[in-house]
Amino acid sequence: MNIQLDRITQSGKRAFSQLINLYNFNYDFTNYLNDDIPEDGFFYGDADYYLSNEKMQNYFIRVDGKIAGYLVIAEEGNRYLQDDRSHNIDEFFITRKYRRKGIGRTASTMAFDMYKGNWEVCQMQDNIPAQHFWLSVIDQYTNGNYEKCGSTDDEMVGLIFNNSTL
Repeated sequence: MNIQLDRITQSGKRAFSQLINLYNFNYDFTNYLNDDIPEDGFFYGDADYYLSNEKMQNYFIRVDGKIAGYLVIAEEGNRYLQDDRSHNIDEFFITRKYRRKGIGRTASTMAFDMYKGNWEVCQMQDNIPAQHFWLSVIDQYTNGNYEKCGSTDDEMVGLIFNNSTL
C-alpha cells in the first residue's frame, strides 16, 4: 500500500470542497453538533478559505494514487499554543473505506516529519474516537514526550509537542 501526501492546488478544488463538506458536518460531525442540513445540502464546502490562506498547507491523502482523505496544516498556534511559528492539524479526514488500516497514522507522521517545530493537535471535547487516535499517534511518534492541554470544561482538548529533535 503506497501512502502519499499530495499538495492540493486549484485543480483539486472541487474534490477538496466535497471532502470538506463530507467531513465537517454531514459525514462525521453529526454525532457532535446539533446543526440541521441547509436547504442547499452543503454545510461547509468552500475550499477557497484554505486554498487562498498562506498559513494553510493542504494535502490530499492518497492510497495507491486514490484520494483517501485530506489533511490541512495551519502554520500558526491554534488554541493553546500562541506561537505564530508553530503548526497544528487544522483538518484531518480519512474516508471510512480507508480507516483502521494505519493510513491516518502514516499520513499524520509524514506531515509531522515535513514540518519540524512546535505542534498542537486539538479535538472536540466530545469526539472521543479522535482523542484516542491522536493520543496513540502522538504518544508513539514522540515516545511519550508531549503535553496534554484543555480540561473537561473546554470545548477542545489537545496535545502539544516539539519534534525538532525527532
